[in-house]
Amino acid sequence: MSQITSEWIQLDNGPRAWYARPAGAGPHPAIVVFIEAFGVNAHFQDVAERLAKAGYCAIVPDLYHGKIYEYSDFNGAIGHLRTLHDDLAMQEAGLAIAALQQRAEVRKNAIGVLGFCMGGRFAFMANAVHADKLSASVAFYGAGIAPDQDPAGRKPLLHLVDQMRAPLLLLYGAEDQSITPEEHGRIATALSTAQKRYTLTLFPGAPHGFFADPRDSFRPEAAKEGWRLALDHFARHLGTTA
Repeated sequence: MSQITSEWIQLDNGPRAWYARPAGAGPHPAIVVFIEAFGVNAHFQDVAERLAKAGYCAIVPDLYHGKIYEYSDFNGAIGHLRTLHDDLAMQEAGLAIAALQQRAEVRKNAIGVLGFCMGGRFAFMANAVHADKLSASVAFYGAGIAPDQDPAGRKPLLHLVDQMRAPLLLLYGAEDQSITPEEHGRIATALSTAQKRYTLTLFPGAPHGFFADPRDSFRPEAAKEGWRLALDHFARHLGTTA
């Protein structure tokens, strides 16, 4: 599928969101996309459009409320990340889910979440907070899920595992200096103990941010394989376009 439309939409009582959808009437499964710490930039607009080309309606809530940081401005991006409150992010995620459910082209019982870095943490969190509305969760190098000590001061999330319902796919780079093998182990132990359905995959040679093609951390082979695994996960648990 290649014919798509994409545009900014306004969430009711919330921020704007980038929305991409297949041209067909549907109904289509849908995915809420959570950003990295740099805002809803051209890369994340492209991610949504790639999902639309694969047959999904994709919505990217603007958690940064219009602010975008260059990838070179790491300090600015992380400074903004530190100001985010989990409760507000989950509230705005809920608004994005509600917006999807109100659209005629969306299959209401086939909504998933996808996140990268900061957004991977939010995809993990949303799987608990919005458990009754989600059917699949994918997190690329979700930072801050279960660290020894989070440099941004965020709370770990493993206490939420019992609430989760949707199957998770967790993708990590072996050369990621911010997410250790010990953290992988803590996450896997918590999910296994709670008897949750999950897959945790590690890509040798891949650093943090390996999926983002505008960044120096981009690793094409890992990005391509990770994307294929993500689409397979969504196809299995959300279905495909009717």
